[in-house]
Amino acid sequence: MEEPANAGAGLSLHLRAEIDRWIARFPAGRQRSAVIGALHAAQHENSGYLTRELMEAVGAYLGLPPIQVFEVASFYSMFETKPVGRHSISVCTNISCMLCGGEKILAHVEKRLGIKVGESTPDGRFYLKKEEECLAACCGAPMMMVDHKYYENLTPARVDDILNGISCLAEQKGEHSHD
Repeated sequence: MEEPANAGAGLSLHLRAEIDRWIARFPAGRQRSAVIGALHAAQHENSGYLTRELMEAVGAYLGLPPIQVFEVASFYSMFETKPVGRHSISVCTNISCMLCGGEKILAHVEKRLGIKVGESTPDGRFYLKKEEECLAACCGAPMMMVDHKYYENLTPARVDDILNGISCLAEQKGEHSHD
């Protein structure tokens, strides 16, 4: 694949290396297949969201028209296209979780973080994402997903332990909030 001269402009060396690892997983000429992995890596490196410029840079690096990258980023709920809290939390309230206390868990998370669904904490650390559909862990209801990791059989005390653990880990890593 011949890359345009500006391919990779705006992408860190680390991000380009990560995208190259994704490209290598697919047959030559099928770099479009790497777009989900590339966007996930870009979002992770950019404090949890994708900017238009970042998506355009990913597209240029993959040799794709920007619209193909925008389509993927806007279709999948795992991608954010506006600033949100660094740690994304989704609490399942679909039928199995609802019957097992998912709404109680959601209310606890909202109270604990001082935010409602769709909002980020003022320090930019947490984002309480709208849960669109079932998160497919019905046997472990009620459950939530934090940064794509599932936590099942939740109680308010267990939720507190999980959130405290994330906060402690973030401080150890020196994560900073964003405005």
